Amino acid sequence: MMVARSIRALPGLAGSLLLAACATGGVVHVPVAASRSPDGHIRVVNEHGAVSTKAARRIEREGPTDLLAHHLRQVEGAIESPLVLGNDAHLLVDGPQTHSAMFEAIDRAKRRVYLETYIIEAGKIGGDLAELLATKRARGVEVRVLYDSVGSRPTPPEYFERLRAAGIAVCEFNPINPLKLDGDADLGINNRDHRKILVVDGRVAFTGGINISGVYSAGSFGRSRKAPSREEGWRDTHVMMRGPIVRQFDELFANSWNGQACDDDVALPAAARGAPAGDMAMRVVVSDPASQRSELYVALLSAVEHAKERVWLTYGYFVPDDRVLNSLQEAATRGVDVRLVLPGFSDFWAPFHAGRSHYDALLRAGVRVFERRDALLHAKTAVIDSVWSSVGSTNLDWRSFVHNYEADILVLDGDFAREMEALFRMDEEASHEVRMVEWKNRGLKARVLEWLARRWEYLL
Repeated sequence: MMVARSIRALPGLAGSLLLAACATGGVVHVPVAASRSPDGHIRVVNEHGAVSTKAARRIEREGPTDLLAHHLRQVEGAIESPLVLGNDAHLLVDGPQTHSAMFEAIDRAKRRVYLETYIIEAGKIGGDLAELLATKRARGVEVRVLYDSVGSRPTPPEYFERLRAAGIAVCEFNPINPLKLDGDADLGINNRDHRKILVVDGRVAFTGGINISGVYSAGSFGRSRKAPSREEGWRDTHVMMRGPIVRQFDELFANSWNGQACDDDVALPAAARGAPAGDMAMRVVVSDPASQRSELYVALLSAVEHAKERVWLTYGYFVPDDRVLNSLQEAATRGVDVRLVLPGFSDFWAPFHAGRSHYDALLRAGVRVFERRDALLHAKTAVIDSVWSSVGSTNLDWRSFVHNYEADILVLDGDFAREMEALFRMDEEASHEVRMVEWKNRGLKARVLEWLARRWEYLL
């Protein structure tokens, strides 16, 4: 969900934001992190810890595809986390499946539950979660909840007091003072925690696009209804992971919590070592406006620019900068099968029409564009050349690349990629393909909205 939608109720705030910056076109500036290993090779860890330089070089040389080999070599300096071997991932589609898996993991917790989310609502799903968390806390489990001040603004304070009364540690990310219209001293009001992370016992982790919200109370496939709904049945994707990759999510949560004015800093125990959970290679990528770093931007563009067969992207908010546009167009021009599944309607008009303002250039280059018009699309996923996949909270827009704290998982595995491709085809079959003849004949109102939204892309 867009931060702009959540803050419209604040008097004068939306106008202040719009007056703060006006940027159309241009390229996101993402400095390269100084994280390359001393010998210039990739950093690799597994369930036992760091992999030897010799083994890392072998992995680098023997990647199953040229794309994977390129990813391992060329984006290393821009991503802080190492490549992690020995993992397993389970794809979760829509809210009911995701919330069920998350609640089951929490119910099995023995030591700690860490939840970081943009939105947490006090409806049925939020109420069930509160009851479950209180039960686990009563049984001695450490429970912490970190929520974004803007994303969760409509949630009654009584909900969080209920959690605190149960002994749960609760923290508000970058609190907003409606009178001062500012936030944390080191952050602006525009810098929001858009991550959706759950870590249980250092054993299982979840991430993706799904919040704790009633809009996910129904699935988005196989439903018969006369008209699309903005209130429920949102289409979204999450992923559940096991293996040494979970440690990176524990550390990510700890950094977020300890960076705020939260009670009792997180002190993680030493990483447990055991048998591998699977054979998938993964790495966590983040966006961090404090350091002007968007790792998914770097990794995704590198993968698109070196793709040889297909680039299939599914994004709920699509407001690309010039380099993203150029990369997609150039890939299509050189014969890569480039397809986008995008929303056919949205919960906020501006990013929807800003994204559509780029359709003409994409269609002319041979990019195929599909819109889901039967459910509100909110997913943020990519699958490239049947080996490179991403699932997370980062949208293809300026807000995710520049303003928000985000988290995504990169999965470098053929089997997982094939699952992602199957899901993409399901979305494609449920979508309407936008063709050039139809697009040229769109009405004046749509064109005006596209022009207007395009003026404020930087803030969307």
